[in-house]
Amino acid sequence: MYRRFLNDEDYLSVITPEALAQITRGNPERMVQAEESAEMSIIEYLSENYEVEKELWKGKYIAEYDRRISFPVGAHIYYEGRICAVTRAISGYKAPAPVVYWEESADPNVLVENTPTYSQFKTYRPGDLVAYNGLCYRCLAENGYDFGNIRMPMATGWLEVVPEPWVPREYGLWEVAEHNGAFYAVTSVEGFDTNLTPAGSPNWGEIADYDSEYNDYELSDHEYVVYDGRVWYPEIDVNSDEPQMGVNLVVHDPRNYNLKKHMVRLAIYELTKLIAPNNVSVTRVKDHEDSMKWLYDASKLRINPQIPRKIAEDKHEVMDWQLATFQADYDPWKNPWLT
Repeated sequence: MYRRFLNDEDYLSVITPEALAQITRGNPERMVQAEESAEMSIIEYLSENYEVEKELWKGKYIAEYDRRISFPVGAHIYYEGRICAVTRAISGYKAPAPVVYWEESADPNVLVENTPTYSQFKTYRPGDLVAYNGLCYRCLAENGYDFGNIRMPMATGWLEVVPEPWVPREYGLWEVAEHNGAFYAVTSVEGFDTNLTPAGSPNWGEIADYDSEYNDYELSDHEYVVYDGRVWYPEIDVNSDEPQMGVNLVVHDPRNYNLKKHMVRLAIYELTKLIAPNNVSVTRVKDHEDSMKWLYDASKLRINPQIPRKIAEDKHEVMDWQLATFQADYDPWKNPWLT
């Protein structure tokens, strides 16, 4: 699946929302097609001398805020329609783990530097190896983003309680028992009647199912939940952190301004061609020509696009700026006999 570098708001710097809706005709796939075409042109011109792919990744991997995801300091996310930088780590919620999802690899031939880094946006199956916090882990049970079950290595957060079936006896405060397929905890010992079943006694409370939408679980050894037919309580804070501007977020766009500007122009040109290939406006054609000229000049090192240069094996840039100056006489954008 194509990951977008641009977002819908970027287009509004060039055209109105009404015009954008008109040329896309309610089909977001048209924007994806246009952006793919624009990106191909950019890479074709700039990939030889510039780290353009890495710059594009900065936009492609800005994720929408998701309560399941833990975002480290320096990550960028879309939050309330704006691109924000994470200034304090934001933890995602942690659900109880009914199985062991990861184990540390004991294979001496598995090296961290040769192992793919764990990502919360990927999907893992038994046998997959990842590197995380300087160690290698082997996947034991399928998990990951596509399964809606993100399980970071060695991050559990819950401890299990194994309740016994209820019998008519004295129970202490917060003891747990199973009765007729449900789980109960003693919430009060005042006037405790050993002959009343948990379902019919005011001293017992039924334990609720774990709810990933609930975000106020207390760090307590009797904050019980039922998950996968078993009883758990948190050993650490298992709630997700609340994103807050000025607290753990600040508005910041990490994308290269020049790439964003020219990709928008090229994409809009491609969009208009999809709608009316023989009736593209003069403005769109002019913007397209200006952007193509910018790409050409940048590829010939005549201008600085503010994109990091590629480094050769000798640790020097792949081409010196001065080496390209002789090509000026053969610039098709400046020589009238070639236009």
